[in-house]
Amino acid sequence: MSVYTQLTDDQFAAFCQSFGVSFARAIPITQGVKNSNWFIQTTDDADGSYSYVFTLFEERPPSDIEKMAVILNQLAGKLPVAAPLPVLSSKSEDVQRYVMRYENKAITVVPCLAGTHPTRNSAAMCRDMGAALAVLHKTLQDLTPAEDYGVPLYPWADVRDREMQYMPSDEAMLMSDIWQAYSDLPLDTLPQGLCHLDMFADNTLWDLQTGDERLTGLLDFTEVSVEHYVMDIAITINDFCTTWGNATEGESVDFDRHKMRAFLEGYESERPLSAAERRTLPIFLAKAAVIFWLLRLNVIHYNRTEGRTGDNIMVKNPDLMKRLAAYHWANVEKAHNSVFILLAKTDADAAGNIIGVFSNKAQAEEAQAKLGSHSVIEEHTLNQAIA
Repeated sequence: MSVYTQLTDDQFAAFCQSFGVSFARAIPITQGVKNSNWFIQTTDDADGSYSYVFTLFEERPPSDIEKMAVILNQLAGKLPVAAPLPVLSSKSEDVQRYVMRYENKAITVVPCLAGTHPTRNSAAMCRDMGAALAVLHKTLQDLTPAEDYGVPLYPWADVRDREMQYMPSDEAMLMSDIWQAYSDLPLDTLPQGLCHLDMFADNTLWDLQTGDERLTGLLDFTEVSVEHYVMDIAITINDFCTTWGNATEGESVDFDRHKMRAFLEGYESERPLSAAERRTLPIFLAKAAVIFWLLRLNVIHYNRTEGRTGDNIMVKNPDLMKRLAAYHWANVEKAHNSVFILLAKTDADAAGNIIGVFSNKAQAEEAQAKLGSHSVIEEHTLNQAIA
Protein backbone atom coordinates (compact mmCIF):
# COMPACT_ATOMS: atom_id res chain seq x y z
CA MET A 1 0.00 0.00 0.00
CA SER A 2 1.06 3.65 -0.07
CA VAL A 3 4.25 4.49 1.84
CA TYR A 4 3.71 7.28 4.38
CA THR A 5 6.46 6.55 6.95
CA GLN A 6 10.08 6.33 5.79
CA LEU A 7 12.57 3.90 7.40
CA THR A 8 16.30 3.55 6.86
CA ASP A 9 17.97 0.29 5.82
CA ASP A 10 19.45 -0.01 9.32
CA GLN A 11 15.99 0.24 10.82
CA PHE A 12 14.61 -2.36 8.41
CA ALA A 13 17.48 -4.70 9.27
CA ALA A 14 16.92 -4.37 13.03
CA PHE A 15 13.19 -4.98 12.82
CA CYS A 16 13.58 -7.90 10.44
CA GLN A 17 16.14 -9.50 12.74
CA SER A 18 13.51 -9.46 15.52
CA PHE A 19 11.35 -11.68 13.30
CA GLY A 20 14.24 -13.97 12.30
CA VAL A 21 14.51 -12.51 8.80
CA SER A 22 17.88 -11.63 7.25
CA PHE A 23 17.30 -8.25 5.58
CA ALA A 24 18.88 -7.29 2.26
CA ARG A 25 16.56 -4.74 0.67
CA ALA A 26 13.11 -3.09 1.05
CA ILE A 27 10.98 -2.36 -2.02
CA PRO A 28 8.03 0.07 -1.51
CA ILE A 29 4.53 -1.15 -2.41
CA THR A 30 2.52 1.82 -3.67
CA GLN A 31 -0.98 0.28 -4.12
CA GLY A 32 -3.63 1.02 -1.54
CA VAL A 33 -4.41 3.97 0.70
CA LYS A 34 -4.01 3.26 4.43
CA ASN A 35 -0.74 1.59 5.51
CA SER A 36 2.94 1.64 4.60
CA ASN A 37 4.15 -1.61 3.01
CA TRP A 38 7.38 -2.95 1.55
CA PHE A 39 8.48 -6.21 0.00
CA ILE A 40 11.51 -7.56 1.89
CA GLN A 41 14.29 -9.21 -0.06
CA THR A 42 16.41 -11.44 2.19
CA THR A 43 20.07 -12.33 1.87
CA ASP A 44 18.95 -15.73 0.56
CA ASP A 45 16.71 -14.34 -2.20
CA ALA A 46 17.84 -14.07 -5.80
CA ASP A 47 17.97 -10.63 -7.38
CA GLY A 48 14.47 -9.40 -8.18
CA SER A 49 12.74 -11.78 -5.77
CA TYR A 50 11.50 -11.29 -2.22
CA SER A 51 10.11 -13.52 0.54
CA TYR A 52 8.23 -11.27 2.96
CA VAL A 53 5.96 -8.24 3.26
CA PHE A 54 6.84 -5.68 5.94
CA THR A 55 3.88 -3.55 7.05
CA LEU A 56 3.83 -0.46 9.24
CA PHE A 57 0.23 0.22 10.27
CA GLU A 58 -0.38 3.96 10.12
CA GLU A 59 -3.73 4.12 11.94
CA ARG A 60 -4.55 0.88 13.78
CA PRO A 61 -3.08 0.55 17.31
CA PRO A 62 -0.74 -2.38 17.99
CA SER A 63 -3.38 -4.13 20.14
CA ASP A 64 -5.65 -4.32 17.08
CA ILE A 65 -2.89 -5.85 15.00
CA GLU A 66 -2.24 -8.51 17.64
CA LYS A 67 -5.92 -9.48 17.30
CA MET A 68 -5.46 -9.68 13.55
CA ALA A 69 -2.61 -12.17 14.04
CA VAL A 70 -4.89 -14.48 16.03
CA ILE A 71 -7.53 -14.25 13.30
CA LEU A 72 -5.04 -15.14 10.58
CA ASN A 73 -3.84 -18.16 12.56
CA GLN A 74 -7.47 -19.27 12.88
CA LEU A 75 -7.93 -19.11 9.10
CA ALA A 76 -4.59 -20.70 8.20
CA GLY A 77 -5.10 -24.11 6.61
CA LYS A 78 -8.64 -23.33 5.46
CA LEU A 79 -7.95 -20.27 3.34
CA PRO A 80 -4.77 -18.96 1.64
CA VAL A 81 -3.65 -16.37 4.20
CA ALA A 82 -0.22 -15.20 5.39
CA ALA A 83 0.01 -15.36 9.18
CA PRO A 84 2.41 -12.83 10.80
CA LEU A 85 5.77 -14.16 11.96
CA PRO A 86 6.27 -14.35 15.74
CA VAL A 87 8.61 -11.94 17.49
CA LEU A 88 11.56 -14.14 18.48
CA SER A 89 12.10 -12.53 21.87
CA SER A 90 8.51 -13.34 22.94
CA LYS A 91 8.74 -17.13 22.66
CA SER A 92 9.46 -17.48 26.38
CA GLU A 93 6.48 -15.31 27.33
CA ASP A 94 3.02 -16.61 28.26
CA VAL A 95 1.50 -14.97 25.18
CA GLN A 96 3.16 -15.12 21.78
CA ARG A 97 3.62 -11.66 20.24
CA TYR A 98 3.52 -10.90 16.54
CA VAL A 99 3.99 -7.12 16.59
CA MET A 100 6.96 -4.77 16.92
CA ARG A 101 6.51 -1.04 17.43
CA TYR A 102 7.88 2.11 15.82
CA GLU A 103 6.67 5.45 17.19
CA ASN A 104 3.72 3.55 18.71
CA LYS A 105 2.80 2.12 15.31
CA ALA A 106 2.57 -1.63 14.79
CA ILE A 107 4.94 -3.52 12.51
CA THR A 108 4.43 -7.06 11.21
CA VAL A 109 6.35 -9.28 8.80
CA VAL A 110 4.44 -11.95 6.87
CA PRO A 111 5.49 -14.46 4.19
CA CYS A 112 4.76 -13.49 0.60
CA LEU A 113 1.94 -15.38 -1.02
CA ALA A 114 2.15 -16.51 -4.63
CA GLY A 115 -0.04 -14.98 -7.30
CA THR A 116 -0.96 -11.61 -8.74
CA HIS A 117 -3.73 -9.07 -8.25
CA PRO A 118 -6.41 -9.48 -10.92
CA THR A 119 -7.26 -6.58 -13.20
CA ARG A 120 -10.40 -8.27 -14.52
CA ASN A 121 -12.60 -10.79 -12.71
CA SER A 122 -14.44 -13.62 -14.45
CA ALA A 123 -17.73 -15.07 -13.24
CA ALA A 124 -15.81 -18.18 -12.12
CA MET A 125 -13.50 -16.02 -10.00
CA CYS A 126 -16.52 -14.27 -8.46
CA ARG A 127 -18.01 -17.67 -7.61
CA ASP A 128 -14.76 -18.79 -5.95
CA MET A 129 -14.49 -15.50 -4.07
CA GLY A 130 -18.03 -15.91 -2.78
CA ALA A 131 -17.23 -19.39 -1.47
CA ALA A 132 -14.02 -18.14 0.19
CA LEU A 133 -15.83 -15.31 1.96
CA ALA A 134 -18.42 -17.74 3.31
CA VAL A 135 -15.65 -20.03 4.62
CA LEU A 136 -14.10 -17.00 6.32
CA HIS A 137 -17.41 -16.12 7.99
CA LYS A 138 -18.00 -19.69 9.18
CA THR A 139 -14.44 -20.28 10.41
CA LEU A 140 -14.24 -17.10 12.47
CA GLN A 141 -17.42 -18.05 14.33
CA ASP A 142 -15.15 -20.23 16.50
CA LEU A 143 -13.49 -17.11 17.97
CA THR A 144 -15.78 -16.13 20.82
CA PRO A 145 -16.84 -13.69 21.98
CA ALA A 146 -16.38 -12.10 18.57
CA GLU A 147 -16.14 -8.63 20.10
CA ASP A 148 -12.84 -9.62 21.73
CA TYR A 149 -11.23 -10.16 18.31
CA GLY A 150 -12.82 -7.58 16.05
CA VAL A 151 -11.73 -3.95 16.05
CA PRO A 152 -14.30 -1.15 16.48
CA LEU A 153 -16.13 -0.09 13.35
CA TYR A 154 -14.90 3.22 11.97
CA PRO A 155 -17.18 6.20 12.84
CA TRP A 156 -18.34 6.77 9.27
CA ALA A 157 -21.26 8.91 10.43
CA ASP A 158 -18.76 11.52 11.61
CA VAL A 159 -17.07 11.51 8.21
CA ARG A 160 -20.48 11.75 6.53
CA ASP A 161 -21.44 14.81 8.59
CA ARG A 162 -18.14 16.53 7.80
CA GLU A 163 -18.15 15.80 4.07
CA MET A 164 -21.84 16.48 3.41
CA GLN A 165 -21.27 20.13 4.35
CA TYR A 166 -19.20 20.58 1.18
CA MET A 167 -21.12 18.37 -1.25
CA PRO A 168 -23.44 19.57 -4.02
CA SER A 169 -27.05 19.19 -2.85
CA ASP A 170 -27.80 16.23 -5.14
CA GLU A 171 -24.82 14.26 -3.83
CA ALA A 172 -25.70 15.05 -0.23
CA MET A 173 -29.28 13.94 -0.84
CA LEU A 174 -28.12 10.66 -2.41
CA MET A 175 -25.92 9.92 0.57
CA SER A 176 -28.61 10.90 3.05
CA ASP A 177 -31.32 8.83 1.35
CA ILE A 178 -29.17 5.70 1.26
CA TRP A 179 -28.10 6.16 4.87
CA GLN A 180 -31.72 6.54 5.99
CA ALA A 181 -32.89 3.49 4.03
CA TYR A 182 -30.14 1.46 5.67
CA SER A 183 -31.06 2.77 9.14
CA ASP A 184 -34.69 1.77 8.55
CA LEU A 185 -33.78 -1.89 7.92
CA PRO A 186 -34.49 -4.51 10.62
CA LEU A 187 -30.77 -4.72 11.36
CA ASP A 188 -31.22 -6.60 14.65
CA THR A 189 -32.68 -9.57 12.76
CA LEU A 190 -29.70 -10.03 10.43
CA PRO A 191 -26.90 -12.51 11.29
CA GLN A 192 -23.53 -11.02 12.09
CA GLY A 193 -20.04 -12.01 13.12
CA LEU A 194 -16.40 -11.29 12.31
CA CYS A 195 -16.12 -9.85 8.79
CA HIS A 196 -13.20 -8.78 6.59
CA LEU A 197 -14.85 -5.56 5.32
CA ASP A 198 -12.17 -4.71 2.74
CA MET A 199 -12.09 -7.71 0.40
CA PHE A 200 -11.39 -5.84 -2.81
CA ALA A 201 -9.67 -7.53 -5.74
CA ASP A 202 -6.40 -5.78 -4.85
CA ASN A 203 -6.55 -7.54 -1.49
CA THR A 204 -6.57 -10.93 -3.22
CA LEU A 205 -4.00 -12.92 -5.19
CA TRP A 206 -4.67 -15.39 -7.98
CA ASP A 207 -2.83 -17.87 -10.16
CA LEU A 208 -3.82 -16.54 -13.57
CA GLN A 209 -1.20 -18.33 -15.67
CA THR A 210 -2.90 -21.63 -16.39
CA GLY A 211 -6.17 -20.36 -17.81
CA ASP A 212 -7.95 -21.88 -14.81
CA GLU A 213 -7.92 -19.02 -12.28
CA ARG A 214 -7.15 -20.13 -8.73
CA LEU A 215 -7.32 -18.06 -5.55
CA THR A 216 -3.89 -18.06 -3.87
CA GLY A 217 -4.07 -15.29 -1.29
CA LEU A 218 -6.34 -13.16 0.90
CA LEU A 219 -4.74 -9.99 2.24
CA ASP A 220 -5.21 -7.03 4.62
CA PHE A 221 -7.13 -8.19 7.68
CA THR A 222 -6.74 -4.87 9.51
CA GLU A 223 -10.45 -3.99 9.29
CA VAL A 224 -11.89 -7.26 10.66
CA SER A 225 -14.85 -6.22 12.80
CA VAL A 226 -18.16 -7.54 14.04
CA GLU A 227 -20.61 -6.59 11.32
CA HIS A 228 -23.57 -8.02 9.43
CA TYR A 229 -22.41 -10.74 7.03
CA VAL A 230 -24.48 -9.18 4.27
CA MET A 231 -22.40 -5.97 4.56
CA ASP A 232 -19.20 -7.96 3.96
CA ILE A 233 -20.92 -9.64 1.01
CA ALA A 234 -21.99 -6.26 -0.40
CA ILE A 235 -18.51 -4.73 -0.04
CA THR A 236 -16.89 -7.66 -1.86
CA ILE A 237 -19.54 -7.82 -4.59
CA ASN A 238 -19.16 -4.09 -5.26
CA ASP A 239 -15.54 -4.49 -6.29
CA PHE A 240 -15.44 -8.00 -7.72
CA CYS A 241 -18.55 -7.52 -9.86
CA THR A 242 -17.68 -4.03 -11.14
CA THR A 243 -15.39 -3.15 -14.03
CA TRP A 244 -13.67 0.13 -13.22
CA GLY A 245 -12.58 2.11 -16.25
CA ASN A 246 -9.26 3.93 -16.02
CA ALA A 247 -8.69 7.61 -16.73
CA THR A 248 -8.21 7.05 -20.47
CA GLU A 249 -11.53 5.15 -20.57
CA GLY A 250 -13.46 7.92 -18.86
CA GLU A 251 -13.35 6.12 -15.47
CA SER A 252 -16.55 4.22 -16.21
CA VAL A 253 -18.36 2.12 -13.60
CA ASP A 254 -19.92 -1.03 -15.06
CA PHE A 255 -21.67 -3.34 -12.58
CA ASP A 256 -22.23 -6.93 -13.78
CA ARG A 257 -25.29 -8.61 -12.27
CA HIS A 258 -24.35 -11.95 -13.86
CA LYS A 259 -21.11 -11.90 -11.86
CA MET A 260 -23.09 -11.00 -8.74
CA ARG A 261 -25.29 -14.07 -9.21
CA ALA A 262 -22.16 -16.21 -9.60
CA PHE A 263 -20.70 -14.71 -6.42
CA LEU A 264 -23.87 -15.45 -4.46
CA GLU A 265 -23.99 -19.01 -5.81
CA GLY A 266 -20.45 -19.54 -4.55
CA TYR A 267 -21.23 -17.99 -1.18
CA GLU A 268 -24.36 -20.07 -0.66
CA SER A 269 -22.49 -23.26 -1.51
CA GLU A 270 -20.82 -22.77 1.90
CA ARG A 271 -23.31 -20.68 3.87
CA PRO A 272 -26.94 -20.22 2.72
CA LEU A 273 -28.31 -16.70 3.04
CA SER A 274 -31.41 -16.01 5.10
CA ALA A 275 -34.49 -14.59 3.41
CA ALA A 276 -33.89 -11.30 5.26
CA GLU A 277 -30.32 -11.11 3.93
CA ARG A 278 -31.55 -11.57 0.37
CA ARG A 279 -34.22 -8.90 0.79
CA THR A 280 -31.87 -6.32 2.28
CA LEU A 281 -28.87 -6.92 -0.02
CA PRO A 282 -29.80 -4.15 -2.54
CA ILE A 283 -29.71 -1.48 0.18
CA PHE A 284 -26.51 -2.93 1.65
CA LEU A 285 -24.90 -2.69 -1.80
CA ALA A 286 -25.75 1.02 -1.90
CA LYS A 287 -24.61 1.61 1.70
CA ALA A 288 -21.34 -0.26 1.09
CA ALA A 289 -20.61 2.01 -1.88
CA VAL A 290 -21.33 5.04 0.32
CA ILE A 291 -18.87 3.79 2.97
CA PHE A 292 -16.06 3.52 0.41
CA TRP A 293 -17.04 6.85 -1.12
CA LEU A 294 -16.54 8.32 2.36
CA LEU A 295 -13.33 6.34 2.90
CA ARG A 296 -11.74 7.88 -0.18
CA LEU A 297 -12.90 11.36 0.80
CA ASN A 298 -11.44 10.71 4.25
CA VAL A 299 -8.06 9.75 2.80
CA ILE A 300 -8.01 12.97 0.76
CA HIS A 301 -8.91 14.92 3.93
CA TYR A 302 -6.06 13.43 5.96
CA ASN A 303 -3.55 13.69 3.13
CA ARG A 304 -4.36 17.39 2.97
CA THR A 305 -4.43 18.10 6.72
CA GLU A 306 -1.29 16.08 7.46
CA GLY A 307 0.65 17.29 4.44
CA ARG A 308 1.03 13.85 2.85
CA THR A 309 2.50 14.28 -0.63
CA GLY A 310 4.81 12.52 -3.07
CA ASP A 311 4.86 9.75 -5.63
CA ASN A 312 4.38 7.08 -2.96
CA ILE A 313 0.90 8.39 -2.07
CA MET A 314 -1.98 6.78 -3.95
CA VAL A 315 -5.46 8.34 -3.95
CA LYS A 316 -8.44 6.52 -5.43
CA ASN A 317 -11.18 8.55 -7.08
CA PRO A 318 -14.17 8.89 -4.70
CA ASP A 319 -16.46 9.72 -7.62
CA LEU A 320 -16.32 6.08 -8.78
CA MET A 321 -17.94 4.91 -5.56
CA LYS A 322 -20.42 7.76 -5.74
CA ARG A 323 -21.52 6.54 -9.18
CA LEU A 324 -21.80 2.96 -7.95
CA ALA A 325 -23.90 4.13 -5.00
CA ALA A 326 -26.18 6.00 -7.40
CA TYR A 327 -26.52 2.89 -9.59
CA HIS A 328 -27.53 0.69 -6.66
CA TRP A 329 -29.89 3.33 -5.28
CA ALA A 330 -31.63 3.62 -8.64
CA ASN A 331 -32.29 -0.12 -8.53
CA VAL A 332 -33.64 0.15 -4.98
CA GLU A 333 -36.00 2.93 -6.04
CA LYS A 334 -37.06 0.95 -9.11
CA ALA A 335 -37.89 -2.03 -6.91
CA HIS A 336 -40.10 0.19 -4.76
CA ASN A 337 -42.12 1.02 -7.88
CA SER A 338 -42.33 -2.56 -9.15
CA VAL A 339 -44.14 -5.73 -8.23
CA PHE A 340 -43.24 -9.32 -9.04
CA ILE A 341 -46.13 -11.53 -10.09
CA LEU A 342 -45.87 -15.31 -9.68
CA LEU A 343 -47.91 -17.07 -12.36
CA ALA A 344 -48.87 -20.73 -12.74
CA LYS A 345 -47.17 -22.28 -15.77
CA THR A 346 -49.77 -24.00 -17.96
CA ASP A 347 -47.49 -25.34 -20.71
CA ALA A 348 -43.99 -24.86 -22.14
CA ASP A 349 -44.72 -21.37 -23.40
CA ALA A 350 -47.65 -19.92 -21.50
CA ALA A 351 -48.31 -18.60 -18.01
CA GLY A 352 -51.75 -18.76 -16.47
CA ASN A 353 -53.40 -17.80 -13.21
CA ILE A 354 -51.78 -15.47 -10.69
CA ILE A 355 -50.45 -17.31 -7.64
CA GLY A 356 -49.15 -14.31 -5.78
CA VAL A 357 -47.91 -10.71 -6.00
CA PHE A 358 -44.68 -9.73 -4.23
CA SER A 359 -42.95 -6.44 -3.53
CA ASN A 360 -39.50 -7.79 -4.36
CA LYS A 361 -37.96 -10.50 -6.49
CA ALA A 362 -36.39 -12.38 -3.59
CA GLN A 363 -39.82 -13.04 -2.06
CA ALA A 364 -41.20 -14.20 -5.41
CA GLU A 365 -38.22 -16.51 -5.96
CA GLU A 366 -38.64 -17.97 -2.48
CA ALA A 367 -42.28 -18.82 -3.23
CA GLN A 368 -41.36 -20.13 -6.68
CA ALA A 369 -38.74 -22.47 -5.19
CA LYS A 370 -41.50 -24.22 -3.24
CA LEU A 371 -43.49 -24.78 -6.46
CA GLY A 372 -40.61 -26.14 -8.56
CA SER A 373 -40.87 -25.67 -12.32
CA HIS A 374 -44.62 -25.05 -12.41
CA SER A 375 -44.49 -21.27 -12.15
CA VAL A 376 -42.88 -18.19 -13.70
CA ILE A 377 -42.09 -14.70 -12.38
CA GLU A 378 -42.96 -11.52 -14.25
CA GLU A 379 -41.89 -8.02 -13.22
CA HIS A 380 -44.38 -5.18 -13.71
CA THR A 381 -44.60 -1.54 -12.74
CA LEU A 382 -47.37 -0.72 -10.31
CA ASN A 383 -49.33 0.99 -13.10
CA GLN A 384 -49.12 -2.13 -15.28
CA ALA A 385 -50.17 -4.37 -12.41
CA ILE A 386 -53.20 -2.20 -11.57
CA ALA A 387 -54.23 -2.05 -15.23
